[in-house]
Amino acid sequence: MSARETSQILDVAGIGFGPSNLALAIALRERGEQAPNAAFFERSTSFGWHRGMLIDDATMQISFLKDLVTMRDPTSPFSFLCYLKERDRLVDFINHQILVPSRAEFHDYLAWAAAKIPQDVSYGSEVTAVRAVQGDGVVDRLELLVRDVAEPGRTRTVLARNLVVATGLRPAVPDGIELSEHVWHSSDFLHRLAGLPPAPGRTFTVVGAGQSAAEITNHLLGRFPDARVHAVFSRYGYSVADDSPFANRIFDPAAVDDYYLASPEVRRSLMKYHGNANYAVVDLDLIKEIYRRQYQEKVAGTDRLRIANVSRVRAVTPSAGAVDVRIEYLPDGRTETVNSDVVIFATGYHPADPLPLLGDLNDFIELDDDGMLRIDRNYRVGTSEKLTCGIYLQGATEHTHGISSSLLSMTAVRSGEIAESLCAERRRTARS
Repeated sequence: MSARETSQILDVAGIGFGPSNLALAIALRERGEQAPNAAFFERSTSFGWHRGMLIDDATMQISFLKDLVTMRDPTSPFSFLCYLKERDRLVDFINHQILVPSRAEFHDYLAWAAAKIPQDVSYGSEVTAVRAVQGDGVVDRLELLVRDVAEPGRTRTVLARNLVVATGLRPAVPDGIELSEHVWHSSDFLHRLAGLPPAPGRTFTVVGAGQSAAEITNHLLGRFPDARVHAVFSRYGYSVADDSPFANRIFDPAAVDDYYLASPEVRRSLMKYHGNANYAVVDLDLIKEIYRRQYQEKVAGTDRLRIANVSRVRAVTPSAGAVDVRIEYLPDGRTETVNSDVVIFATGYHPADPLPLLGDLNDFIELDDDGMLRIDRNYRVGTSEKLTCGIYLQGATEHTHGISSSLLSMTAVRSGEIAESLCAERRRTARS
């Protein structure tokens, strides 16, 4: 059923249509006649995934085999290999002898997959509220209020028996920092850069020690030959991402089971041990490239890259068409102020909190002893018996499912597990 034809009650309503819910839509569709009827609602007017960071030559950090489907079903026509075949690049990719495609190519793959199921999603449709609908003493339906992004005054309601929330990540910046014309987050990097008027001798400050920060620093040095770039981070240097074979097991499907069943102490240990497989780390080749570039410029006497390590940005204030960035050197506390045309915070993301969207459903949702959402192994939110509808999360489940809970590494498997649970729920409802 089309996402815009919602006169009947949906078995599944999906909020958001990034890679996670795209993978779920495929997993449901591939179940054929057993599949619940589902529709997805996406506030963006077209499919997109981290468009602001599709930097030239930036590569994925995962194998192409960890696409939307292969880890669940290698025979799926929605695989990256099928995409290459249809794009007439399969032989070329094989000859390239790589496991990781460029980020731009993987984005094209995702958009290719989304374009094959246009009837499943309603773009330009923002779900602004979810309400409980009572029936026979329990909440057995959910009412979604959907706003038309192009015409904000135009809304409609949609009824569903189950909900899958995949609203993605939100840009994170340090406390006290406000984004502006001269203060950006990395998520908007290319969009904001495209609107930057030409000017000689620009100065940029890049804050952060992860992959995005390193990519932005390297890109700015290459794109603006006369620019100066200040890189600020609290580490001594960029840290290498641990993508060795044994460490990568933290992203295996079995690792989710281990994490889910582990005690809080073991969970904290696993996150501590393997955080360098994902957080604030950089590919070794890129680290070497930045170091090579900096060294060669020192030889040439230009020295355009200045790295302020073991340092932290304490304040950013407007200053005559630019910004003053106050940087503190952490070992002794001394500070200096750098004037920059633009400061870019590549300081990561945090998961969107689903609770504000769920409104009065929060009365039925169960929390654990730490005040966190209780999540079942199949990514269903724990609720009281008075709510029979299923609420599933794709994201915001790291505290229960571990480091790979919302990453692309687990997308195919995770979507399959949610699809199986939704199919089981449909069978249960049909029998009752």
